[in-house]
Amino acid sequence: MRLRSALCSAASALSVLTLLSACGGGSGSTATSGGGKPLVGVDYPRSDTDFWNAYIKYTPEYAKQLGLSLKTTNSQNDVAKLAANTQTLILQGVRGIAMAPQSTFAIAPILAQLQVVRIPVVTIDTRPDVGKVYMVVRADNRAYGEKACTYLGTKLGGKGKVVMLEGDLASVNGRDRTEGFNDCMKKNYPGIMVFGEATDWDGAVAAEKLQTDLTAHPDIKGVYMQSSLALSGTLHVLKQEGLLAGPKDTKHVFVVSNDGTPRELKDISNGTIDATVSQPANLYAKYALYYLKAAIDGKTFKPGKTDHESTIVQVREGLLEDQLSAPLVTVDGGTYGGVPSLKSTDMSLWGNSLG
Repeated sequence: MRLRSALCSAASALSVLTLLSACGGGSGSTATSGGGKPLVGVDYPRSDTDFWNAYIKYTPEYAKQLGLSLKTTNSQNDVAKLAANTQTLILQGVRGIAMAPQSTFAIAPILAQLQVVRIPVVTIDTRPDVGKVYMVVRADNRAYGEKACTYLGTKLGGKGKVVMLEGDLASVNGRDRTEGFNDCMKKNYPGIMVFGEATDWDGAVAAEKLQTDLTAHPDIKGVYMQSSLALSGTLHVLKQEGLLAGPKDTKHVFVVSNDGTPRELKDISNGTIDATVSQPANLYAKYALYYLKAAIDGKTFKPGKTDHESTIVQVREGLLEDQLSAPLVTVDGGTYGGVPSLKSTDMSLWGNSLG
């Protein structure tokens, strides 16, 4: 019901874009700022997590470096607001839009209308289930789940029980991380029982479900959080249950997070959690704008290695994805089940260099 309502709202808001197309608005726009810089729009998906707040901080810095003028909006994890924000950006005369749609199916009508008015789109962190964009900038999210699985599987010796606090399965990220983790466990660690809990990217829901699982299964020894938004709640529940113990304590529950925020890195260093997979918030901001500029300049790309240590892959016909590096991070920088990691103090990590 919620998805249907959101789609209807999005379609209503985007009717204005159809009018713009009919009247020539947006199509072939050559808008620039007063200083002659190409004008682009960036919609921030939310501002309630350390990861996305870091992305918001980096975006204007890279716009300045790349010689772009910037208009921004925030859709607050709501596809109807994203549709309305897109309308606003079009009316402001942007020549390209970067967005991070959290519902990767419901974005289809917005992308279709933007294609009509010939405004290139770069999606960040997520990939649309249908529809075309100029480039997707994200990391291999299946690998996130696989790295978390391998770390926990190694630490638990292939036996025991773990909880996976999933994101939103309406998002390609939630699906990829879940499938990567589950497939890895089934193949490599069949002796580990996984309790998968959908959280809709909501920290309070994650904490509640973890509490329920620990009550029913007090011998749970591992937690994989698909997003750092579940971190505070997870630590609170473990402390409440008397399980927030150091890595050498027999009560210790191994916790793997996902994002690489400054707090996660500090928590790894002090032994509060054990590992994370660092999503490159800084590079998401940089290459979102890099590809918007490239689109404005008429450049095209093909699958293969890039000059910035990533790989462009063809996800489906007409859809390319630049998969940036997202390393496993641990306290010792060791190798786990063949997966290398960086030390939590490594200054190449954005979470350690964020000013």
